[in-house]
Amino acid sequence: MYFSDLFPRLPMTVDEYSKWRQQLWKQRGPNVATPTYGELLPCYKDALDRCRAVPPAEDSAYLRSVAAATASAQAMRAAESPMDYHARAVTSPNPLPAAPPYRPASSVQLPPRPATRQTLIDEMLRGVAAGAEEPFYVVDLNAATERLALWRALLPDVEPFYAAKCNGDPALLLTLAHAGLGFDCASASEIRTALQLGVPASRLLYANPIKQPSHLRYAAESGVNLTVFDGADELHKLAKVHPGCALLLRIAVDDSGAQCILSNKYGAPLSDVAQLLATAEELGLHVAGVSFHVGSGSSSGDAFKDAVARAAAVFELAAKNGHPMSILDVGGGFPGVDSPEVSFRTMADALRSALQKHFPKERGVRVIAEPGRFFASPTHTLAASVIGKKIVQLRADEGAATGNATGNAEGDSRYDAAAEGSLAVTAERINYYINDGLYGSFNCVLYDHATPEVNVLPTPGETTAAVDEPPTAADDAPLACVWGPTCDGIDCVISDAKLPPLQVGSWLYFPDMGAYTACAGSNFNGMDLPNIVYLQARGNDRTPKPPDEAAAAMLAQLAEEGVTPAPELK
Repeated sequence: MYFSDLFPRLPMTVDEYSKWRQQLWKQRGPNVATPTYGELLPCYKDALDRCRAVPPAEDSAYLRSVAAATASAQAMRAAESPMDYHARAVTSPNPLPAAPPYRPASSVQLPPRPATRQTLIDEMLRGVAAGAEEPFYVVDLNAATERLALWRALLPDVEPFYAAKCNGDPALLLTLAHAGLGFDCASASEIRTALQLGVPASRLLYANPIKQPSHLRYAAESGVNLTVFDGADELHKLAKVHPGCALLLRIAVDDSGAQCILSNKYGAPLSDVAQLLATAEELGLHVAGVSFHVGSGSSSGDAFKDAVARAAAVFELAAKNGHPMSILDVGGGFPGVDSPEVSFRTMADALRSALQKHFPKERGVRVIAEPGRFFASPTHTLAASVIGKKIVQLRADEGAATGNATGNAEGDSRYDAAAEGSLAVTAERINYYINDGLYGSFNCVLYDHATPEVNVLPTPGETTAAVDEPPTAADDAPLACVWGPTCDGIDCVISDAKLPPLQVGSWLYFPDMGAYTACAGSNFNGMDLPNIVYLQARGNDRTPKPPDEAAAAMLAQLAEEGVTPAPELK
């Protein structure tokens, strides 16, 4: 390994950066005789930890997320001399994952590690100990920047435009804007929010194929000059309201493997493409490229292969007609949480392969995407308390067990309590009622086809064993049903959970709740949406607060720390 005190070889791997920093610090004052990280003075250890150069001893997801990038850096380094490496390093982009927020651009930039499960549990216990009674989210902004590092490692040539509709938390938006992302906006309100955070209009994509005229007018007045369309009537609207806007033709693709299909509503069939391009030309509109969407929460990377091939056919048609295109928008569909069926890595591999085949880099096409849940899902963990409990006995006659009227051969429908009591009890079910439900954060169960993961928040004093030995239900424990707080009988969060015995006042938590949750929640029955606490908040702001109040305090803190939208897309 080659090091220089003043000119280290860049980019560095995690281990190289750690050794270089320690090499410098061992020459300073009391650290002169320090041989190991453990013996550094506390101030130096803290600085080194904040630079994320010395991960903890346990297996780290953070390390795995940058493995692809560091392996690439090492492979390039092996073939070069130190002088060759320096020459290339100052003239080419750093192949390591992109800079996290809060880090100076001149430093070696590695993504901050997201919080461990134990850290999240500790924060929830802290909120409960502070007197929390309402449901609340623990928000980890570093989880989003860690996902960005993974994106840039596996899809380095695809520019992400975060889908603001997925989760519009202002601090999350600013964090992603600071890291250099663009934004996929669906309305005037989302455009306005991004602009108020300081995001340039040039980094906004108005990605709603059918736009309200007033919203389109606001986009035009605000300088948002890239949008999508999929029909002739939309072209006439654009010609009237925003004729100078660059357009992307949204085509229909196979989204049958997605959680939420979109092709039933949007996307032009290939048979309509020629006529739509001709109409755009007649109206004097500029069709700059193609967009598609394989469906929200796609379960297969193969969907991208067919979609990219379809887009390539449209590019070829436009070129033959004398109107070459320059932008390809591959939409969203990227998983927020890996599953046995699909992982982000397999999906990225499939997309990268398709792009290399149909849109190689030398072709000069700008490739963008609209990921939402990929960034947002891991940022939010929801804590909800048990506000009620009821044991239900299931009897041989399910109708009698639920208290329905019973009848006889003569049609007498009088209720027979004695007959019900004589029926054998076949099982028990425990109904737990929590203070968030389908009309709040768990609307994702209905609208996003989500299956929330439920966990029991350990009581104080059990924190150390919480991750390795979480509270579990006995094998013969009765099934539990988790209900929301409203008076609606449909408000069932989980119908067949296996939980240990709980009491009123116990707390449950649900990880990976950042995507399509509170953003689509309501105040039905007068129930407020969950409070928020940010892991990155300082001092008194580290307590659950109403969303607007918490976001305002976090934005003020970020402003003090110099966190602003990057001037250009990265």
